[in-house]
Amino acid sequence: MFEVDPNSLANLDQIATEHVHLDLDVDFAGKKLVGTARFRLVAVTSTQEVVLDTAHLNIKAARLVQSDGSPTALEVDTSTVHDIYGTALRIQLPALVATGDKLEIEIDYETSPNSSAIQFLTPEQTLGKSHPYLFTQCEEIHARSLLPCQDSPSVKISYSASIRAPKPLTALMSALATGSRDDGDSTVFSFEQQTTIPSYLIALVVGNLASATISDRCAVWSEPENIDACAWEFAEMETILQTAEDVVSPYLWGRYDLLVLPPSFPFGGMENPCLTFVTPTLLAGDRSLTDVIAHEIAHSWSGNLVTAKNWEHFWLNEGWTTFFERKIVGRLNGEDARQLSCVIGEADLVESIQFYGKDSPLTALVPKLDNVDPDDAYSTVPYDKGAHLLYYLEQALGGPAVFEPYMRSYIKAFQGQSISTYDWKNHLLSYFADNDPAKLELLDSMEWDKWLTAPGMPPVSNQYDGRPQEACLALADRWLKAIDDSSYDQFSPADIEGFSTMQRVIFLSRLADNAPLQADTLRAVDRTYQLTGYRNCEVRFGWLALALKSNYMAVVDAVIDMLSTQGRMKFTRPLYRLLHACPDGRELAVKTFLRLRDFYHPICARMVEKDLEL
Repeated sequence: MFEVDPNSLANLDQIATEHVHLDLDVDFAGKKLVGTARFRLVAVTSTQEVVLDTAHLNIKAARLVQSDGSPTALEVDTSTVHDIYGTALRIQLPALVATGDKLEIEIDYETSPNSSAIQFLTPEQTLGKSHPYLFTQCEEIHARSLLPCQDSPSVKISYSASIRAPKPLTALMSALATGSRDDGDSTVFSFEQQTTIPSYLIALVVGNLASATISDRCAVWSEPENIDACAWEFAEMETILQTAEDVVSPYLWGRYDLLVLPPSFPFGGMENPCLTFVTPTLLAGDRSLTDVIAHEIAHSWSGNLVTAKNWEHFWLNEGWTTFFERKIVGRLNGEDARQLSCVIGEADLVESIQFYGKDSPLTALVPKLDNVDPDDAYSTVPYDKGAHLLYYLEQALGGPAVFEPYMRSYIKAFQGQSISTYDWKNHLLSYFADNDPAKLELLDSMEWDKWLTAPGMPPVSNQYDGRPQEACLALADRWLKAIDDSSYDQFSPADIEGFSTMQRVIFLSRLADNAPLQADTLRAVDRTYQLTGYRNCEVRFGWLALALKSNYMAVVDAVIDMLSTQGRMKFTRPLYRLLHACPDGRELAVKTFLRLRDFYHPICARMVEKDLEL
């Protein structure tokens, strides 16, 4: 274990990776990738050892590539195993390398079916039912089960790849496609990512894929059976991207494509460069959930260009991105939409802190993660507590006119780098010392320890505009008052027709805050607004969560249906927890999960196992 990153076994303080080339064959029958990774490395200090992170990899051979191209076999040691962080691949070099020396190493390896980064789907698990499918998800520390690497965001690399996939399947990566060629029953796809990225942003998908062009630099990809619906739902991608450029700076990644994955994808979206992965739960049929796209586009600057040095500083990725996302949403849909998003984020933050406990160190903005799996620390805390801090700073320092030039300076100063919270803070103070020294008194007076390292809610509350939520809160309060005499006839579907998705979620959250509600009240709510079969997943989840908090088991079939048809952790984990907490739902929750475990992505399955204490 080394000092740079508590969640990596690599010797990050001695060796740095500059470039990786992957040459891999896709083996669907064996549920594995087989091939070679070639690394261009530079010595940070003198050393005679290269240590890489691995997990569930079969290392076959390693060799040093001499300047004339000739190989020299290298000894490898895989005896160092960590319960959380996998296996250290120790490679002994034939001679000491000095600081600044460069070297190339090739490693022959294959993944295993136990790789937490890769999910292989059978044809039956796809829309088309005819071809297998695979996709990867490397965040946070799963890239080490895709390839041996320095699996730390402190290391930013360029990469290239040749992926051999069986016909008629298509391979895509978080890189620009540079060509393809026939090779018997296979096609070899080539890729190049020249902008440096951390290992967790290496991504691969192989499947029966079709695309639809949105603009010169944007396209949507999905299975052919779904492509028209996806193209319609995300037709505003270029507009969102242009708005993001207006908020931050020009987009530097060339293409911005979007891949709609099968329903087992465990996140709302993943900001893989050039090819964002998204969940099909965003297909609401009314373009109402594209704020997720704004979030993933915003990552093109915060997270992908400016990257957290390690997972303890994850808020630099997600807090900034959430802040940027809400600015983008505000410019597209008005300030009311931004304020509603802030309100929902605050409620999500409260819920996360209640889940972990207000004194849990994992609720600090900058938690300590020694001997902690970063997946176990994953919550809305870095998103919403981070965005809360940035919103506070913006308001306190003089509003957008003052803060937006600073945030652009921040991105410009650190793009291409991996930084810590303290790098961010020092730049903040330096920027205002140079541009507006009068603001330093306020910044110096902030209780930074409470903001950054103390657990629980932020030390200062933000004052958001309450007007956009007045109507939905008033409707919820009318329902709560109607409980006294069961006067439910006063309500009609027209009550929520003018509400945005966020307002409908706030309405349901207000009711949930007063759970448990009576069965007759919940029957009336569902009868009036037809929530059980609601297409919009955010609204349907809000309704099912309210019902389960009230032990209203009339919705159990709908709960099982939602658990069976998508694997997004935002919905899946809380639904299992809530069902498990119902007196009549505990056994059903366990039985359902055991039946569906292989449907879920390995990351999701592992987290639900922990939630259900299996």
